[in-house]
Amino acid sequence: MLSVIIPTFNEVKNIIPLIESLISILDHLKYEIIVVDDDSPDGTSDIINNYMDNNDNVKLITRIDRSGLSSAIKEGLIFARGDYLLVLDGDGQHDPACIKNILNEILEDNTDLVIASRFLESSQLKGLSRRRILGSKIANYAARISLNNNYINLTDYLSGCFCIRKKSAKNLIKKIEINGFKFLFELLSVSKGRLLAKEVPLLFNKRSYGNSKLDIAIVWDFLLSILHNFSFRILPRRAISFGLVGLSGIFVQFLIMSFLTKIFFIDFYKALPLAVIGAASSNFLINNMLTFRFNKLKNLSLLIGYLKYLLIASLPIIANIGITTTFYNYVARDTYIAQMAGILIVYAWNYLASSSFIWNKSI
Repeated sequence: MLSVIIPTFNEVKNIIPLIESLISILDHLKYEIIVVDDDSPDGTSDIINNYMDNNDNVKLITRIDRSGLSSAIKEGLIFARGDYLLVLDGDGQHDPACIKNILNEILEDNTDLVIASRFLESSQLKGLSRRRILGSKIANYAARISLNNNYINLTDYLSGCFCIRKKSAKNLIKKIEINGFKFLFELLSVSKGRLLAKEVPLLFNKRSYGNSKLDIAIVWDFLLSILHNFSFRILPRRAISFGLVGLSGIFVQFLIMSFLTKIFFIDFYKALPLAVIGAASSNFLINNMLTFRFNKLKNLSLLIGYLKYLLIASLPIIANIGITTTFYNYVARDTYIAQMAGILIVYAWNYLASSSFIWNKSI
């Protein structure tokens, strides 16, 4: 049996034509089509519910207060009953015509994974601009060097269209982190080279309706995935993200200090608390937008969270100021080295306290 998993968000105009194309291709097989919708406000779930009345092979998972592409795919794969699990996007850009080649390859005795690649010679990319193609190639190169050498001959580690033999990947699927970047990349990462993977050409169409979901958060997730791999998957993604945001806070603190001391000629000791609080505020807002965006605070919760953040950070802020001042007075009369000493010592406290008391939905 073949299970087709389609993650969706705001694809009301694309999903039915895609499903009907799939049915016309799969009608000679035993199959199920599972749409995993992140509670789309455009009515995607409603139109699928209506369609299901006349087709028992179509199923719907509507996720409330849960979101994210990788987590949607994982939920669909775990729910699926098929021996073979096919994943493709819900926008219609992955042409169902390539499914025949995918199935031919996955049915071979030893094949565990078949990827529809955008970068084989016979692939057709009608729906990608030159800039997107270049960006995808750069991202694939970064992905390649972070993965096991057994996958070095693959060309597309970030494809959204692939098929898995359930028997080979069932336990691996459970290990995949739901906050990962691309599900395929995460699968290859956790498999550590143990899957026999092949590729077929992908026909990548232009999007008929709606907009691409690519944004800064997705690019950020990709960076975290690469760094997570380079840490041998030991450092948590959120800890890496929190650290990167902290690095941006260093720049903010230095910038504010330079602005106050060199333009307004404010004394170092008076400027330092303002710079530290400014950097903490910047860190809070960026972490809310990126690191903890799946638990993102809004409206009044944002204000309360900010006040809690300042309260939680008050001890390390005092420590930051105290350590920085001590370094400046007794170790090195260098404002940058002094500030670094104070910044580094408070990272662990801020991360653990923020995760537990600010962006924790269970509280």
